Amino acid sequence: MTRVKRGLSTHKRHHRLIARAKGFRRMNGNVYVHVRTALLKSGVNAYIGRKQKKRNFRQLWNVRINNAVRLHGMTYSSFIHALYEKRVDLDRKALSNLAIEYPAVFAKVVEAVK
Repeated sequence: MTRVKRGLSTHKRHHRLIARAKGFRRMNGNVYVHVRTALLKSGVNAYIGRKQKKRNFRQLWNVRINNAVRLHGMTYSSFIHALYEKRVDLDRKALSNLAIEYPAVFAKVVEAVK
Protein backbone atom coordinates (compact mmCIF):
# COMPACT_ATOMS: atom_id res chain seq x y z
CA MET A 1 0.00 0.00 0.00
CA THR A 2 1.31 3.42 -0.92
CA ARG A 3 1.81 6.09 1.66
CA VAL A 4 -0.33 9.25 1.54
CA LYS A 5 1.64 12.41 2.11
CA ARG A 6 -0.37 15.42 3.14
CA GLY A 7 2.27 18.10 2.74
CA LEU A 8 0.62 19.73 -0.26
CA SER A 9 -2.80 20.17 1.35
CA THR A 10 -1.25 21.30 4.63
CA HIS A 11 0.93 23.84 2.86
CA LYS A 12 -2.09 25.11 0.93
CA ARG A 13 -4.13 25.49 4.14
CA HIS A 14 -1.27 27.26 5.91
CA HIS A 15 -0.65 29.55 2.95
CA ARG A 16 -4.33 30.50 2.80
CA LEU A 17 -4.28 31.66 6.43
CA ILE A 18 -0.91 33.39 6.05
CA ALA A 19 -2.32 35.29 3.06
CA ARG A 20 -5.18 36.54 5.25
CA ALA A 21 -2.62 37.82 7.76
CA LYS A 22 -0.84 39.98 5.20
CA GLY A 23 0.34 43.20 6.82
CA PHE A 24 0.53 41.78 10.34
CA ARG A 25 3.75 42.58 12.12
CA ARG A 26 6.66 40.29 12.93
CA MET A 27 5.84 36.60 13.37
CA ASN A 28 2.12 37.30 13.39
CA GLY A 29 2.30 37.61 9.63
CA ASN A 30 4.47 34.70 8.57
CA VAL A 31 4.56 31.92 11.21
CA TYR A 32 1.50 29.68 10.97
CA VAL A 33 1.03 29.10 14.72
CA HIS A 34 1.15 32.82 15.45
CA VAL A 35 -0.92 33.68 12.38
CA ARG A 36 -3.74 31.46 13.60
CA THR A 37 -4.01 33.18 16.98
CA ALA A 38 -3.50 36.63 15.45
CA LEU A 39 -6.38 36.07 13.02
CA LEU A 40 -8.66 34.90 15.83
CA LYS A 41 -7.79 37.98 17.84
CA SER A 42 -8.22 40.30 14.87
CA GLY A 43 -11.67 38.84 14.26
CA VAL A 44 -12.67 39.51 17.85
CA ASN A 45 -11.32 43.05 17.68
CA ALA A 46 -13.12 43.68 14.38
CA TYR A 47 -16.40 42.55 15.96
CA ILE A 48 -15.85 44.84 18.95
CA GLY A 49 -14.87 47.70 16.64
CA ARG A 50 -18.09 47.43 14.66
CA LYS A 51 -20.05 47.94 17.88
CA GLN A 52 -17.82 50.82 19.05
CA LYS A 53 -18.22 52.57 15.71
CA LYS A 54 -21.96 52.91 16.26
CA ARG A 55 -21.35 54.20 19.78
CA ASN A 56 -18.76 56.75 18.68
CA PHE A 57 -20.86 58.16 15.85
CA ARG A 58 -23.92 58.59 18.07
CA GLN A 59 -21.74 60.42 20.61
CA LEU A 60 -20.36 62.67 17.86
CA TRP A 61 -23.86 63.48 16.59
CA ASN A 62 -24.98 64.35 20.12
CA VAL A 63 -22.07 66.74 20.60
CA ARG A 64 -22.73 68.44 17.25
CA ILE A 65 -26.44 68.83 17.99
CA ASN A 66 -25.66 70.19 21.45
CA ASN A 67 -23.27 72.81 20.07
CA ALA A 68 -25.74 73.89 17.40
CA VAL A 69 -28.72 74.03 19.78
CA ARG A 70 -26.86 76.11 22.36
CA LEU A 71 -26.51 78.87 19.74
CA HIS A 72 -30.32 79.07 19.82
CA GLY A 73 -30.58 79.20 23.62
CA MET A 74 -31.51 75.58 24.36
CA THR A 75 -29.72 72.59 25.78
CA TYR A 76 -29.40 69.22 24.09
CA SER A 77 -31.65 67.41 26.53
CA SER A 78 -34.43 70.00 26.37
CA PHE A 79 -34.23 70.00 22.57
CA ILE A 80 -34.51 66.21 22.31
CA HIS A 81 -37.39 66.24 24.80
CA ALA A 82 -39.17 68.92 22.75
CA LEU A 83 -38.66 66.85 19.60
CA TYR A 84 -40.36 63.88 21.24
CA GLU A 85 -43.24 66.02 22.52
CA LYS A 86 -43.82 67.56 19.06
CA ARG A 87 -43.42 64.10 17.47
CA VAL A 88 -40.70 65.21 15.07
CA ASP A 89 -39.22 62.05 13.56
CA LEU A 90 -35.69 63.20 12.76
CA ASP A 91 -32.89 61.00 13.99
CA ARG A 92 -29.67 62.34 15.46
CA LYS A 93 -27.67 61.69 12.30
CA ALA A 94 -30.05 63.79 10.21
CA LEU A 95 -30.15 66.55 12.82
CA SER A 96 -26.36 66.61 12.97
CA ASN A 97 -26.10 66.92 9.19
CA LEU A 98 -28.69 69.71 9.20
CA ALA A 99 -26.80 71.58 11.90
CA ILE A 100 -23.55 71.45 9.92
CA GLU A 101 -24.64 71.76 6.28
CA TYR A 102 -27.90 73.73 6.54
CA PRO A 103 -27.85 75.91 9.67
CA ALA A 104 -30.85 77.96 8.51
CA VAL A 105 -33.02 74.85 8.19
CA PHE A 106 -31.79 73.62 11.57
CA ALA A 107 -32.72 76.99 13.10
CA LYS A 108 -36.27 76.55 11.74
CA VAL A 109 -36.44 73.08 13.31
CA VAL A 110 -35.32 74.52 16.66
CA GLU A 111 -37.89 77.32 16.45
CA ALA A 112 -40.63 74.82 15.55
CA VAL A 113 -40.04 72.73 18.66
CA LYS A 114 -39.51 75.62 21.11
